[in-house]
Amino acid sequence: MARISGVTIPDQKQVWVALTYVYGIGPKTSKDILNKANVSEITRVKDLNDGEISRIQEVINSDHLVEGELQRVVSGNIKRLKDIKSYRGIRHLANLPVRGQRTKTNARTKRGKKVTVGGTAKKVASKT
Repeated sequence: MARISGVTIPDQKQVWVALTYVYGIGPKTSKDILNKANVSEITRVKDLNDGEISRIQEVINSDHLVEGELQRVVSGNIKRLKDIKSYRGIRHLANLPVRGQRTKTNARTKRGKKVTVGGTAKKVASKT
């Protein structure tokens, strides 16, 4: 099990796929990193030697924000939007979709489980 940027990447996968397990690295970035580090994209993680892993780690450290540092930057940006009370910041504060999606229907992922308003449910007939 190789560790890159504090993340244990799976051994059985190709290197370019395994790198996408690191927060902040997608398929395109993964391939760019491997090209810079002179590592073949299709080799399996278990077949990498220590020199190749260290070259990949050096490229990531020098050129890319990943994991905790990237998450701090993103949360700082959201906090700034909330502090200046921009439209996007208000949407973040209200826990609503930020990027213009409709909310009359859908938006369940952001808003959570549907809550039925009291008094609108049909009353069950009771025996007397």
